[in-house]
Amino acid sequence: MNPSPRTTALTATDADVQAAPATPRERQVSEFTALTRTVQEAGLMRRRYGYYWTRFVVITAMLVGLGVAFVMIGPSWWQMGIAALLALVLGQVMFLGHDAAHRQIFASGRWNDWASLVIANLYAGMSYGWWQHKHSRHHAKPNQIGADPDIDTGALVFTTEELPKPRTGLVGWFTQRQGWLFFPLLLLEGLNLHISGVRTIFGRGEVKRRPVEMAFVTLRLGGYLALVFWLLPVGMAFAFLGVQLGIFGVYMGAVFAPNHKGMPIVPKDAKIDFLRRQVLMSRNVKGGRVIDEFMGGLNYQIEHHLFPNMARPHLRKVQPIVREFCASRGIHYTETTLARSYGIVIRYLNTVGLAARDPFQCPLTLEYRSAR
Repeated sequence: MNPSPRTTALTATDADVQAAPATPRERQVSEFTALTRTVQEAGLMRRRYGYYWTRFVVITAMLVGLGVAFVMIGPSWWQMGIAALLALVLGQVMFLGHDAAHRQIFASGRWNDWASLVIANLYAGMSYGWWQHKHSRHHAKPNQIGADPDIDTGALVFTTEELPKPRTGLVGWFTQRQGWLFFPLLLLEGLNLHISGVRTIFGRGEVKRRPVEMAFVTLRLGGYLALVFWLLPVGMAFAFLGVQLGIFGVYMGAVFAPNHKGMPIVPKDAKIDFLRRQVLMSRNVKGGRVIDEFMGGLNYQIEHHLFPNMARPHLRKVQPIVREFCASRGIHYTETTLARSYGIVIRYLNTVGLAARDPFQCPLTLEYRSAR
């Protein structure tokens, strides 16, 4: 009889403790090797072609259905409902593109690349190349100053360690309240994501298949805008786009923000082994199947960061193994509800925003340094 994943995890952990290497670095490498071996033996790295093909067909059918409904309804304010539904479906499109970009769907890298191009560029009008370059840097060093682009200072301040000067005036007023303004600001995130991608593929950014991306994005965005403004009056067309882009931006931000915001910030010169880097800087969100679907599997952020090419359906199954493994090694494993994670994000951003008045007095940037 094959051992259960839980039993296998404990066995691998005990064996690894008994045969622990002498140096801390070797011991840390051995820890992740032991965890990986357990996961592979449990069969959780295998592909799930049926799952992904089913999702692709269902999402395509939903998009076609919304397109037909859009044309049949015609010039009517009921189209705002179609815009809202389209925003949610496009969120699911992006989760599927995210999985393809992480090589979760196919064994072939080329097949995954083309799946990402079709899903992200042609279906959603986003740039796969722009997102992949940015997201790969985030996965390599999450929450590390100077390495993770997701905590770079922009409209929001995530750390004051590299802030050139205190923020004052209107910018300072906004920054001190950035936690409360975070979710309203996400209404613009959908537009920002499209603009960032277009600027990259039509500019000088690093893009692997630039002609393909340019063709797909032009066809998708051009055709979408042409259809909206052809069928709807100008004012209604702008309202439709505003609702769709606004809800899409809030949806994406509401899913991605709980994953790392409010977790320890890693100093630029810190050296951390892969296992602890990915676990300590990530936060899981619990809530069952509904949350799994709402967040596209990204509620298992710790497991996703440890095994980024693991198929989405296996993240739920691998979680008990990872949680138990971390507990046996004294590695803090963070998990909370979605509502509490939003509260953490808001408080964290407000704390950093207030500290931006004097960037040398923010304790949050020193949290991980003091914990070492």
